[in-house]
Amino acid sequence: MSDSVLIMLVVGAAFILAVLVYNIYQESQYRKQLREQFGHANKDALLDSQVNSVRDGAQAQSVLNEKAVPPENETGMAADSSTEQAESVATGEEAVPEASNGHIQEETVATAQPPELPVANEDAAPESSPVHRDMESLSRTIPVKGRKTLLDLRDMAKQPLPWFDVRFDYLAYIALYEPKELHAMPRLSSRSRFRLVGCTMDDRYQVAEPIPSVYYQGFVVGLQAISRSGLITHEELANFGEQANRFAEQMDGQLLLTDINTFLSVARPLDDLCARVDQTIAIHLVSRTNVSGMELRSAVERQGFELGHDGAFYYADSNGEPLFSIVTLDNSPFTSTLLANQNYRGFSMLFDIVHIPNGEKCFDQFMDMAVKLSSQLGLDLVNDKVEELSTEWLREVRRYVVDRQKEMKQVELKPGSELTKRLFS
Repeated sequence: MSDSVLIMLVVGAAFILAVLVYNIYQESQYRKQLREQFGHANKDALLDSQVNSVRDGAQAQSVLNEKAVPPENETGMAADSSTEQAESVATGEEAVPEASNGHIQEETVATAQPPELPVANEDAAPESSPVHRDMESLSRTIPVKGRKTLLDLRDMAKQPLPWFDVRFDYLAYIALYEPKELHAMPRLSSRSRFRLVGCTMDDRYQVAEPIPSVYYQGFVVGLQAISRSGLITHEELANFGEQANRFAEQMDGQLLLTDINTFLSVARPLDDLCARVDQTIAIHLVSRTNVSGMELRSAVERQGFELGHDGAFYYADSNGEPLFSIVTLDNSPFTSTLLANQNYRGFSMLFDIVHIPNGEKCFDQFMDMAVKLSSQLGLDLVNDKVEELSTEWLREVRRYVVDRQKEMKQVELKPGSELTKRLFS
């Protein structure tokens, strides 16, 4: 071999090596850019700390990966422990979370017919209890001598009312001394929602409204104590009791309040469960260059997504209820103007576990759509770490979705139901 040929081979090898090094550098820069762009999620959904669940107050766009999902044998253990915890709460005991693989297995909390909750002014409450003293000090918790209410407060507390769930609705009962019209809805200052149900003169309970000539014998006021913002505090429940007392004064009635400590002993384990299952899975579809907004919109709309008023695309089921959503990588809203005039590096597809019925079937549909969009737009399917998604990853995530929804069903919280929508709002 001549020296010139040898030199050419060496130069050629050096050139090929330089190209490989440059490609590796470009790939590194590409991944770095994407990580910086994924400002909405810094941890995977199942990691043991700083989980980006909906409870964190952020757009819940966490992504699972192979390291985050518990092994199959641990998943089975979680299901068994959930049954045991459900039994413990049904008997009035607080469920104790178990730890598995570094994250909390906060299983179950109650059944559809939970134990009857004691009320604040029961004789069973000790006189030394601060809660007992606070509730007894409210003017309308004390019967008026010589007057009899139209309804018995104890009987009202035993009524099965479909508008409330005593596991997370804190209830105040008001029995009137005389029939009254409701001239205006009470003003209750709270970060939580409340409902007002009234008992009419023919002993029927209904949602109370200020309608002329409709007279009530009493009211039940329910404060929703658990939501995606978490469980409200003891102080907030006490404040609600004071507001209910003022409403009882306005309506000339006697007040009976649920015991706060007993209520919280039932609500806390349910709140623990809600915090853990309230996860949103995100799949990122990213481009190595850019994809035009018009092309992106055309592709997602062909899959059945529609642009919502909040700047996200939604795919709805046959009843018009949203199943999946598509958002930008940086959580900025999609708008018709921007889609028509700008390019995007990609987008995120979101799967909200608690709001989607039949998780296994819907997750298969979700991934099928993601694969189709990836193929049509030439995008890579990655997680928050910009790692390509594997078949094993998909199996583990599907199993995770099924297990979380199984836990919900064991405490009669059906994913996507009206009760669940209210609880995870």
